Amino acid sequence: MNPPAIHASPEDIERAFYEAFARGDAEQIGQLWAEEEETLCVHPTGVRLTGLTAIRDSWRGVFSGARLRVQVEGVSRWQGAMLAIHHLSETLFVGDDTNPHGPLHVTHVYVRGPYGWRLVCRHASAADGGQQALADAASRTVH
Repeated sequence: MNPPAIHASPEDIERAFYEAFARGDAEQIGQLWAEEEETLCVHPTGVRLTGLTAIRDSWRGVFSGARLRVQVEGVSRWQGAMLAIHHLSETLFVGDDTNPHGPLHVTHVYVRGPYGWRLVCRHASAADGGQQALADAASRTVH
């Protein structure tokens, strides 16, 4: 087995994640996670997965059913010496369907370890369109 790739920054590991996602490469996505007992992934369905085996198996299942494309926007970032948090929006496209699914609110938490940066937590959930509509309306209100 080859040693894991070294990712020099949280941006590098995030780029690797979305490149693997674009290829539907569950095995590569599985290699991006930290070797931590409490590694966590929450898919938009609300399923909470803990541990590498469950997370890797779930990504195999995600890509076994359909070809997915993802459009990523709106990254906000915080980074310390050993931990980084990225929040972004994803819009999914399934197969050849041009109708978007989402947006999803996604938070990635990265930890720095012996192989550089690794994903320790991914939490994706459906954006609440009603709350966004209220926020958009409030931003246009002139008093």
